[in-house]
Amino acid sequence: MVSNSPPAPKEVPTEEDQWMEKGPPREAKWWYSTFHTVTAMVGAGVLSLPYAMAYLGWGPGTMLLVFSWCITLNTMWQMIQLHECVPGVRFDHYYDLGRHAFGPKLGPWIVLPQQLIVQVGCDIVYMVTGGKCLKKFMEIVCTNCTRIKQSYWICIFGSTHFFLSQLPNFNSVSGVSLAAAIMSLSYSTIAWVGCLSKGRVENVSYAYKKTSGADSMFRVFNALGEITFAYAGHAVVLEIQATVPSTPEMPSKVPMWKGAVWAYFINAICYFPVALIGYWAFGQDVADNVLVALERPSWLIAAANLMVVIHVIGSYQVYAMPVFDLLEKAMVKRLSFPPGIGLRIIVRSAYVAFTLFVGVTFPFFGDLLGFFGGFGFAPTSYFLPSIIWLIIKKPKRFSISWFINWACIYIGVFVMLASTIGGLRNIVIDSSTYEFYS
Repeated sequence: MVSNSPPAPKEVPTEEDQWMEKGPPREAKWWYSTFHTVTAMVGAGVLSLPYAMAYLGWGPGTMLLVFSWCITLNTMWQMIQLHECVPGVRFDHYYDLGRHAFGPKLGPWIVLPQQLIVQVGCDIVYMVTGGKCLKKFMEIVCTNCTRIKQSYWICIFGSTHFFLSQLPNFNSVSGVSLAAAIMSLSYSTIAWVGCLSKGRVENVSYAYKKTSGADSMFRVFNALGEITFAYAGHAVVLEIQATVPSTPEMPSKVPMWKGAVWAYFINAICYFPVALIGYWAFGQDVADNVLVALERPSWLIAAANLMVVIHVIGSYQVYAMPVFDLLEKAMVKRLSFPPGIGLRIIVRSAYVAFTLFVGVTFPFFGDLLGFFGGFGFAPTSYFLPSIIWLIIKKPKRFSISWFINWACIYIGVFVMLASTIGGLRNIVIDSSTYEFYS
């Protein structure tokens, strides 16, 4: 018996369903990936590399810089290849890839906390960096002005993000990101050229800092984290690639890899000269922000500090955009919050306020780099991509690929444990002598 009843009408998707399903605009060119990746990677960490060298020394420090560059370039390539490892599917977020590799229940718990530590940790550190460099800029430019607390400068810097955070997505911040990438290359160049022109300070020493055995070990651990912090772009690489169009003739991995290679080239010409020449000029007495140690010519140092401010404005937004997306989807899905401008204002303003509060409260620049570098950056940049590659691609046992991935995993786990312990211990030690909200 054939039923003559009409077919059931299809359910009309609600506004919330349409909003949740709407993916990122896929309009980016390959050079978008270059400056987004440069903005994400070449940040505040580059200015602390000479300080890390002071605890590691010439040999171990240089070796670790080179190893980190090579390892993270390899894991960057792996993530770009894995973005479309399933035909017809694009893993637009790190946790989407983790869900595919580790399972729908375990995947988000493995990947998402690490990714959030990187993204939120970076934004907190960039609040501190932006405020400190803005303070330094004003003190150089206006020597007769009344000095105000560092906490106020961090608040002034943070206030800009209450407005910039209302930009909807990655493509909308491309102009800010491009300016930030140019600034990063510029202030890195000023930093090492300034050190080179200044020459070595009198009685410079390259010996290891004379501290107790335990303190020296923990400071070395923290230095590992500072170098790890400098290679942080992996936490947002899939979100960047998600904005690149993909066709069977030109999959997104081709332009994305081209952009990443150029980004790593820019990374190298920023990191290595700053680290090596900065350590050569100041030795064991270098500050945790090498620009602070440079005082002449004053106009150039002021310009460099202003460039850092502009750069970390862009970097903050690059790391915040995926967090905004995650929080807004959670509000819509779990709390039935209506999508729209109201949701954006509430969620993003609250996030900016949170990172601003933590940055004002704990402005330990070098120690924060070490702690976040170990706890979040080592997994996302050094060994999680290798673990996912082994699970999905299953390279032949004892092949070159198999050995490389396991080497990345062992090195990454050691760096994570050591730098997390060192950074946390140094935060505790340094906070005992710190006057809060100074």
